[in-house]
Amino acid sequence: MKAVVLAAGEGTRLRPLTEDKPKGMVEVDGKPILTRCFEQLAELGADEFVVVVGYRKEDIIDHYGDEVEGVPVTYAHQREQKGLAHALLTVEEHVDEDFMLMLGDNVFDANLDDVVERQQRDGTDAAFLVEEVPYEKANRYGVCDTNDDGEITSVVEKPEEPPSNLVMTGFYTFTPAIFHACHLVQPSSRGEYEISDAIDLLIQSGRTIDAIRMDGWRIDVGYPEDRDEAERRLRGKRKATTTPGSR
Repeated sequence: MKAVVLAAGEGTRLRPLTEDKPKGMVEVDGKPILTRCFEQLAELGADEFVVVVGYRKEDIIDHYGDEVEGVPVTYAHQREQKGLAHALLTVEEHVDEDFMLMLGDNVFDANLDDVVERQQRDGTDAAFLVEEVPYEKANRYGVCDTNDDGEITSVVEKPEEPPSNLVMTGFYTFTPAIFHACHLVQPSSRGEYEISDAIDLLIQSGRTIDAIRMDGWRIDVGYPEDRDEAERRLRGKRKATTTPGSR
């Protein structure tokens, strides 16, 4: 299964950490965020990385070259940052099978393997890792509604009045059907082509999308304090695993 990694963003909210590098190259606990993404995706069985680059793309290409973790790398260039659906269309020519999608500014310590296994077992059109957040914070994310079978019935991006507190994280699996949906997406009120709108089009067309609740944690590294929190958690995990008598 191929793995698509979105890493084109400038990371303006992460300044000064991104003044001289793209946000995927910001280090968390001594390692670039993208390196952590590649390591986890390789463990999940990725046989090719397709990386969407944009801002300071040469920094990423020069650092990783054409192979990471023994897995070949293909790069796609998003010339303008117009949203995740727009970014995803830059890889359409490189992907003709089910694939994993990871946002290259997220740090995970969670059950990503459950998402891949669900996609492969059930043959759904997509599967997402989702998490519950406080209702007052749900409007920062793509918010999901689900039925009793755990299937996603609607997705709305950053709603003023969230229909639930269940939100998408930065890890998904898709079939190539997502590309057709991305072509149909219209710009949102933010002027972006939202991945949540493409997903909602899949649902409206009768496609099946499964929600897998997160067991663990993830940090969307959007601000310097998010990087600090991710480092704190990773160091705490490392300390716990190296303490005598710990499990």
